[in-house]
Amino acid sequence: MYQHLMSTTELTLGWSFYGPLIGMVILILLGVRIWAVIGLGSVIMLMTTEVLPPALLGEALFDGVDSFALIAVPLFILTGDVLVRTGLSNKLLDVAVATMGWQRAGLGTSAVLGCGFFACISGSDAADAAAIGRITIDRLVKQGYPRAYAAALIAAGACTGILIPPSISYIIIGMILGISASTLFLAAAVPGVLILLSVMATNFLVNRVKGYEDSRSKFNVHSWLRTVYDARFALAIPFVILGGIYSGLFTPTESASVAVMITLIVGFAQKTIRLSDVPNMLETSAKVSGVIVPIIAMSLPFAQTLASLDVPQFFVHSMTSLTDNRFLIMLSMVVILMIAGCVMETTPNIVILAPILLPLAQEIGMNDIHFCIFMITSLGIGFITPPLGLNLFVVSGVSGAPVLSISRHAVYFVLCMLLVVMLIMLIPAISLWLL
Repeated sequence: MYQHLMSTTELTLGWSFYGPLIGMVILILLGVRIWAVIGLGSVIMLMTTEVLPPALLGEALFDGVDSFALIAVPLFILTGDVLVRTGLSNKLLDVAVATMGWQRAGLGTSAVLGCGFFACISGSDAADAAAIGRITIDRLVKQGYPRAYAAALIAAGACTGILIPPSISYIIIGMILGISASTLFLAAAVPGVLILLSVMATNFLVNRVKGYEDSRSKFNVHSWLRTVYDARFALAIPFVILGGIYSGLFTPTESASVAVMITLIVGFAQKTIRLSDVPNMLETSAKVSGVIVPIIAMSLPFAQTLASLDVPQFFVHSMTSLTDNRFLIMLSMVVILMIAGCVMETTPNIVILAPILLPLAQEIGMNDIHFCIFMITSLGIGFITPPLGLNLFVVSGVSGAPVLSISRHAVYFVLCMLLVVMLIMLIPAISLWLL
């Protein structure tokens, strides 16, 4: 199957590549800021390999972030912040409770659905975990859930922050690989909902076995309609964002700016925020964006250096030399992405790994869009993979439960999400049929 690769001149990478790479890993383990590690690694690798002039680094930094699509990132972050400050996130959770509260595991399922609603607006898993965790974890504990399990449930549900459109991760991977973010949003809709449903189903099964919650109440249509009406402004925001994108009326960036304006107007009209709150919200959004954008800026020249060193071709050659089994190659990609998702945020993983893994995916016949959905979903599992999943630390800070205790309960959700990833991997139509 891969004889044309096998017959090519063998690619080799020396210590001029492996030395800086090992140094970067050590610095990450020591807790050095990821953007600084990537930037330093890029400079050293350029100097040792001489594959590109180091003078190009400055130009690459600015060219990399000079993208209209990236403007959507701080805008979606700001929308999520305004949503929390105005109390509209509570309205979304009320709708989730009114919709799913009739089940035996009603509050737990509602909390996960609330994560999905918030994901339709914020596009960030960490923001999702923090916002919904503050609202729901104590309520879940009062309902009978152990605190560590409640935190694990929210951490798993919050993974939809990067899986359900509009997702910052799909904006970034679309920019890196030259694929329309709107197309990726459409392709990600079904896989994102499947992940959400799998977490709900797992909580239901665990609850049946453990007997944490039995809060069933009759579904009342009038009460549900009243709750939906009360939350009409909160529910309108994801409809505006996704409806505008899918209809072609807005680009993702334009939809993000519209969402910010709507949330601000609603907040001012309902007097839940004041004009004096705006600078503080802008500052919070800028701080979060200030973490993401430098990583992108530093990662792009690093990715260019790897491409110039033929690292993607070397990786393809190495993998296909080991096996020509398509399933095993995809499975190895899942393992790589899950481990990467454990130790690093999504942004550097996308910028560095997407250009390396895409040629391998193409070589085994994966569609580019299918690969993007597969990659982001696999990275999403890493956020709750014990013991280093990043969402586990977020909910630990919110709930006060130890990370290791949360990790033990998170295993249930890792397995259910892994099953969905396997389905996405083996059945491309899950990602592509809406297109």
